[in-house]
Amino acid sequence: MSRLLLIVAIAVIGGGAYYFATKPEPTPAEQLQSAAEDASDAVGEAATAIQEAASDAVEAATEQASEAASSVADQASEAASSVAEQASDAASDAGEQVAALTAQGQELFNSWVQEGMLTAQNFDYDAMVTSIQDSTLTEDIKSKALTILDDIKASPELIVAKIQDLRNLLTQ
Repeated sequence: MSRLLLIVAIAVIGGGAYYFATKPEPTPAEQLQSAAEDASDAVGEAATAIQEAASDAVEAATEQASEAASSVADQASEAASSVAEQASDAASDAGEQVAALTAQGQELFNSWVQEGMLTAQNFDYDAMVTSIQDSTLTEDIKSKALTILDDIKASPELIVAKIQDLRNLLTQ
């Protein structure tokens, strides 16, 4: 049996050698067709590689755009928060300043009444003008208060109404 296998193996090897030895060279048309098939395969592989590279590039660009948008949104949120905080601080400071000015105006008016400089019977124009000019009230309030005092001086019969106007101005 081993001899039979050996003979079969020799016959197969001999047949293969004969086939390859007698096989004719490919014709130019066959060589061209083989080259075209190889080129087609290469183009297909290149197209696949290009498509994969483009897909990867789109994914990378999308990821970068998403990260940039997220970064911009974060920065905008931080800026808005900062502006809101600054506005709140400014409003708080302004409220404190208004409260301080109102308290000062109230104290000034009360001192005039307590010292008898501003009553229906007594009106000390010069002392009140000096105290207004020396105060830290805003220029607008100082100007309006001096106008009211000038009106009282010009028309003493209006003193009761003008005292109320002066009180409203200095205590608002």
